Parts: sequence; structure tokens; C-alpha cells
Amino acid sequence: MDFFKIIDQLSEVDADVLGRFDSRRAVFGSLGTAAKRSALAAAPLFLGALFQKAYAGTTATPVEVLQYALALELFEQDFYKKVQASAQYTTASAADKAAIDQIKRHEDAHATLLAGAIRGLGAVPVTGVTFKQAAFAGLVTFKTGPAATTQLGVAQLLEDTGVRAYKGRAGELLGTDLLTVALQIHSVEGRHAAKIRGMRGQRAWVNPADDLAAHPVYTSGVTAGSTPGAFGLVVPPYTAASPREDNTVQSNVPITTGLGTPYTAADAQASFDEFLQVAEVLDNSRAGIFIGA
Repeated sequence: MDFFKIIDQLSEVDADVLGRFDSRRAVFGSLGTAAKRSALAAAPLFLGALFQKAYAGTTATPVEVLQYALALELFEQDFYKKVQASAQYTTASAADKAAIDQIKRHEDAHATLLAGAIRGLGAVPVTGVTFKQAAFAGLVTFKTGPAATTQLGVAQLLEDTGVRAYKGRAGELLGTDLLTVALQIHSVEGRHAAKIRGMRGQRAWVNPADDLAAHPVYTSGVTAGSTPGAFGLVVPPYTAASPREDNTVQSNVPITTGLGTPYTAADAQASFDEFLQVAEVLDNSRAGIFIGA
């Protein structure tokens, strides 16, 4: 494969293709065209991102996707840190405490890994993403009472949002080694969600019988009060709502009637998880309302 020829062809489509990577722009600025081409051809990570920009229509670089993932991990990390320091946590069962402690350790590891990857790409990791203290203070019980006002109820919403968030950006890492890392974290976030649901006496998967099924986390679209740009994150343009979690059509196939065996709407909805776009995740109907000091 002639990488130089490919890069030259892409340059015809995008005149700025050799300077598209913000984290490397200062370095590239001192290089001639030949050196830039050589640097790109020797770096599959950036070449993969270049293909995305020219052909996939995305405006995000791998660094921007990783910053978004790191922001979500820091957000969850701070939430569980607040849970561990709360009076409600002290009265929880030993098994529930052990589960929260393990999930917190996972979030710590995810945040550390993502920050290291971002630094490795020449960028400065996002910092200071916290769960709003005033919002946390309103979570007056650990897991009993109205679902959305308990610590574990909100944990379920955060974990389910995180699963949808990772799914929403995985495609932007195609062609890079970072896709493997993102999917590894995504699957663990799904296990967190299932564990929290079990602790609350809910089914392990998203379904219409959930006590939180009507919450906006399980719908799509952007409402008034969205918070794009929080913590310097790059928010891709929002055009149309993502599929809802009660979607029963996948790849244009109606699951309830199109697979030869009848499935109920509830089964069809529970069999597939949907994605959320960045603007939807950061909307005040979901994570946006909880982000802040």
C-alpha cells in the first residue's frame, strides 16, 4: 500500500489534511511537506484518524474522543468517591460496600489509562470533572425510596448513560488501536450497570419494566439547557435524535415480526442497547444536570 499516494489523494480533498491533528500541529508546523507525509505514514493512529476525517464525515480526532471518555470516567469516579464518603454508605451492607469499592477501583483504572493515552498523543488530559455537590446532597438514601433520588438509582442512570455514550463514539476510533481500549472499557461499564441494577432488585438489562424506564436517560434528543462545550470538550454537531431504548427496529428489521419467530415489544427493546450522541449525554436531562462543582 502506497501511504504517500493515499495522503496526496486525501490532500486533494482536504487541503489542511496534513495539519488536522491539534495535538501535533505545533510539531508539524516546523516540518516540510515531505517530512509531514513521512510522519503520518509512520503513525497508523493518525493515519486512521485522517481516513475518518476524509471519508466518515466526523469532526473528531482520537484525542477528542478520549477526552470525552476521560471526562465521563472522572465524573463517575467523583460520584463514587462521594458515595464512599457519605453517611448513607456507612450503613450499607458489606456486600454493597464491596461492590461500590470495586466499581470505584475500575473507574480509577479507566481514568488513569485514558489520561495516559491522551498524554501519549501529545495532549493535556481534561481535569476537574466532578459530580455536582448540591445534586449529590439531594440523594438522601443509599437505595431505598424514589429511584431517582437514591444513590444507587442515580448510579444506575450514570452507568446506563455511560454505556450509551461509549457506544455513540466507538465508530470514531475505527482504524486506530484505541478502539480496542474503548470497547474494553465499554463492556465493563455494562457490567457495572448490570451489577447496580441487581443491587437495586432490577433486571440486569434495560427493559420497559424498569422503575426508571421513563427517565430521559432511556430516550433521545436534546432539550433546552444542553451543556455542549463543558470542560472544553469538543461536541460534534447534533442533527437528529439517536434511537430510543424502546426501539424495536434494528437495521431496518422489525424485531417483533421480521425474524421468523414472534418477539414481544419488551423482548425486542431489551435485546439491543442504543447509543447516545455527545450533545445528548451532556444534555441537562441526563449527565449535564449533575456535572459541576
